[in-house]
Amino acid sequence: MALFNSSNPTLKDKIFVKEAQTTSNAGVMTINGTIGKTFLLLGMVILAGAVTWQMVMKATTMSSVTPWMIGGAIGGFIMAMVVCFKPATAPWAAPVYAALEGLFLGAISAFFELMFAESFPGIVITAVAITLVTMLVMLSLYRSGIIKVTNKFRSVMLIAIGSVAAFYLVVIVLNLFKVATPFIHGSSLLSIGISVVIVIIAALSLLLDFDFIEKGSAAGAPKYMEWYGAFGLMVTLVWLYLEILKLLAKLANRN
Repeated sequence: MALFNSSNPTLKDKIFVKEAQTTSNAGVMTINGTIGKTFLLLGMVILAGAVTWQMVMKATTMSSVTPWMIGGAIGGFIMAMVVCFKPATAPWAAPVYAALEGLFLGAISAFFELMFAESFPGIVITAVAITLVTMLVMLSLYRSGIIKVTNKFRSVMLIAIGSVAAFYLVVIVLNLFKVATPFIHGSSLLSIGISVVIVIIAALSLLLDFDFIEKGSAAGAPKYMEWYGAFGLMVTLVWLYLEILKLLAKLANRN
């Protein structure tokens, strides 16, 4: 059913349709329930992030924090795969993912905060605020119908998301061969322009996620799929936050 297409790889049409067919007496998925669980996961990210944030701020050497950051990143990726392939695990796997992702985000955020303490004090809280405001703006645009999620819009977004993924894959390969990539890591106008485009794509992805969750609720998906929908939104929000943080860092480097 093309009706349920989403740019988010964790939110696919076949998953909701399949799970809706196995709805139990435990209740059905609702939009409000999914939003509530999304904020719960955000809270877990913040709490876990505060742990590694403090570790970085108090550490005499960064090597003591690196295992927590890398462990959080790898563990978060593993849990994300578990949720993607087994949506029924979302009620427990999504919170674990949020906690592990929080460990990674807390450490990387603290690194940015220390790195730009003079040129851009408060860079992290600024990135967090912009991310949350962007989410609320996108939700308002979706609910008001100002931007309609049509099949054409979905197709364009799928191409855009795929292009970004391919772009980052090329960058990773180039870095492995020690090829300089100033167009993505530097602070040139080209690099900043690329980051702006990626941030816009990430923000617009929220619209498709909202639309997908609404239609999943209408399809009568089981209650535990609220956790799955919240997890999908978290994936997009984490991506958006990191892209905004990188963009702010590039702008700070030009000062």
